[in-house]
Amino acid sequence: MQRIPVVLDVDTGVDDACALLLAALHPGLDLRAVTCVGGNAPLADVVRNTLLVLETAGRTDVPVGVGASRPLLEQPVDARHVHGSDGMADLGMPAPTLEPDARIAIDLLRDTVLAAAEAGEPITLVPLAPMTNIALLARVHPEAFARIGRIVFMGGGANVSNATAAAEFNVFHDPEAAAVVLDACAAHEVPVAMYGLDVFYDPKVTDADVEALRAVDTPVARLAADLISFHHRRFANDGATIGDAGAVAMLLAPDAVRTERRPVRVELSGTWTRGRTIVDTRDWSGDMAHDPHGVSPAMVEVALEIDGPRIARLWLDTVGGEAR
Repeated sequence: MQRIPVVLDVDTGVDDACALLLAALHPGLDLRAVTCVGGNAPLADVVRNTLLVLETAGRTDVPVGVGASRPLLEQPVDARHVHGSDGMADLGMPAPTLEPDARIAIDLLRDTVLAAAEAGEPITLVPLAPMTNIALLARVHPEAFARIGRIVFMGGGANVSNATAAAEFNVFHDPEAAAVVLDACAAHEVPVAMYGLDVFYDPKVTDADVEALRAVDTPVARLAADLISFHHRRFANDGATIGDAGAVAMLLAPDAVRTERRPVRVELSGTWTRGRTIVDTRDWSGDMAHDPHGVSPAMVEVALEIDGPRIARLWLDTVGGEAR
């Protein structure tokens, strides 16, 4: 299998941690760098959690860049009510010994993207968080943004929302950043896919799966089990989504996800709809003169259906050691 060079941009809460484990350990992925942004938790917690996950996975070779602590315009919010007071399940893990890279996130992204492009190995960038860092990269280092091979982001939804009645959390947290990134993808012809809430909840891990991971009894398997078990307890159910990890798994099993290529915009000014991803599902191409907005130039592969059990099994096999 040819390894896919990837960079993750994270706001490490529970599901980002699941995604990091998959990206760090699956033999089909070559994790080149990770960048951090405030989102699920404040930035300092995100950085600590990210370093802890990489240490646990034995990937101390992966540089971690510290990025934006707040959105471009909005005041920061967090989702600790979902992910725990420390952003990662309140597991009481010791402080990491690994240190962040000396470069800030956008400089680490620039260097990693350009080096990979020069080597003929374009990076697949996987933002799993508010896209503040990625928008800043597009504005500060447009020459590097243009060399990204593909962007697969977790965010938005065609028909489902969570942070508000209209918007998904990552896009809601920094809608201007999401809009900047989609515009930059259109301008630089960077292919982009949206792994949104329409598929986010379908790959589930059960109590029985957790117990099987505990029986493996490795540091990675124990961490994975603890993360999923936290959501079982918090939401009182027997099935927890692996969330952001599904966007990473989509790279490895693209045929497990049905996508449609659709124009997408981000609503920036609606009283009730700010932060909504407007997925244009019109199935005709007639006279558009009556539409003052026209069709969005950002064409996005929107994930609409997923083989949840297959994606969950891919994650379980990886964190359980069977994929390595």
